Amino acid sequence: EVQLVESGGGLVQAGGSLRLSCAASGFTFDYAIGWFRQAPGKEREGVSCFSSSAGSTYYADSVKGRFTISSDNVKNRVYLQMNSLKPEDTAVYYCAAGSPTLERLCGYNDYYYWGQGTQVTVDS
Repeated sequence: EVQLVESGGGLVQAGGSLRLSCAASGFTFDYAIGWFRQAPGKEREGVSCFSSSAGSTYYADSVKGRFTISSDNVKNRVYLQMNSLKPEDTAVYYCAAGSPTLERLCGYNDYYYWGQGTQVTVDS
């Protein structure tokens, strides 16, 4: 069974940086893996997702140029480096694994395994 555990969230000032980490067990990179977020009163949205097997990466327009997804295949960890954070980035961030189509790499309905989430709060 795949288990995902996020860490690295916290409170940061606008313009600051955080690095989220997702520790995966029972997992192979045959799955796509992604970072999603959900702010209060808003739908869950895909922030960044990648498929190692397909060599494809997706970033939401709102985070392009600021966030970077990466992985350590030896440690079975996936990271989300978040720079130039804005108050609108405030949300619970989730790591997820699944089998999305390449056309909808961050389509959350195609992700089967989810972590418990980590809170990111950006203070203006």
